[in-house]
Amino acid sequence: MIDFELTEDHKSIRNTVREFAQREVAPRIKELDEQQRFDRSILDKMAELNLLGVCIPEEYGGAGFDYIALGLVCEELEAVDTFMRVVMSVHTGLNSLTLYSWGTEEQKRRYLVPQAKGEKIATYGLTEPGAGSDVVGARSTGKREGDEWVLNGEKMWISLAGDVADNFLFFCWTDEEKRRKRDHTGMSCFIVERSMPGFSSGTIHGKMGIRAGNTGYFNLTDVRVPAENLVGEEGEGFKIAMFALEQGRYTVASGATGIIRASRDASIAYANSRETFGTKIANHQLVKQKIAEMEADYQMSHLLWLRAGYLKNEGRPNAKETSLAKWQATVRSEKAASMAIEVHGANGFSNDYPVERYLRNCKAAIIYEGTRDIHTLMQADWALGLKKEKAARKTLPPYRAADAREAVGAD
Repeated sequence: MIDFELTEDHKSIRNTVREFAQREVAPRIKELDEQQRFDRSILDKMAELNLLGVCIPEEYGGAGFDYIALGLVCEELEAVDTFMRVVMSVHTGLNSLTLYSWGTEEQKRRYLVPQAKGEKIATYGLTEPGAGSDVVGARSTGKREGDEWVLNGEKMWISLAGDVADNFLFFCWTDEEKRRKRDHTGMSCFIVERSMPGFSSGTIHGKMGIRAGNTGYFNLTDVRVPAENLVGEEGEGFKIAMFALEQGRYTVASGATGIIRASRDASIAYANSRETFGTKIANHQLVKQKIAEMEADYQMSHLLWLRAGYLKNEGRPNAKETSLAKWQATVRSEKAASMAIEVHGANGFSNDYPVERYLRNCKAAIIYEGTRDIHTLMQADWALGLKKEKAARKTLPPYRAADAREAVGAD
């Protein structure tokens, strides 16, 4: 049975993150967005609160919280700006949780521990210039030479790749014959470090949204990695990539819910202060309708990601529920942000108010971690019985609430 009431520990971390985001980022986000500037010091402050390892077990340097806490962190961060939630998605969701579930003990000690502590920043390299939703359309390759793998390829639209991340998960073909047959069992996953010879990266400028974040690309040219940097077994890369995306989708779903809430709250504040025709616009029925729809969309999206988080905590299959939460929260965030601009009228078209930034930011989440179209088809296939849900690989261990609360500075 799902208990919809948050525990005191969850409320504590939610309040801690909310206060942090409002204090450290909200007063500066308009400037950072205008300048398209990523402020690395914010990452350091997130690390001080142990947010970057919030759901990683304490034995691996994390705070030891659960998936519900991860979702709360993402919702609170994105309610201020998407770029902070993106950090949680790629660093914690896509990379660290994947290493926790698939990595060897040596890999966890060498890479996961410093990542959970925020000493090293990590990201995830799957998308290529010619391969997004079509994962097996990738062209990157890996060739075994003795005790090393020689990696080549280009990854595009990678968050934190420009000049931020230290560690990367790199997905590539390691079986040429299977690549020609588009057999995904020929793909593998490797840990790559920025400092390795042959690694280069750059930052993408001119983005529509998430301008305060860092988005880039990276290239590997005959990069040699030791054989022990292979994650999982050779040929398990596609399986690992899909596992990682499920964790990322969960963070995107909870984060998009934060945009819905922020759009609702901004609209309420504006409706109670703006007057037209001799009365506050909050008294106009069509304004009320928009705010009511935002409230409904927020509550539905919040419950969807909570259900997915509950299943994850229980170690139960959750791909369908996580997909549904991601799909619905992201499309509803676009709807909420658009309606918020309409509530604000002409002012909503100006960056003097945050709602235009919410709309610009929310568009990316409809694309990454599976487009809305991909998730629509997935949900239809589940409903029609054409797709079977696979078993969950591993759940997080039960967290020790008192220790976790202390780790993030919660009251």
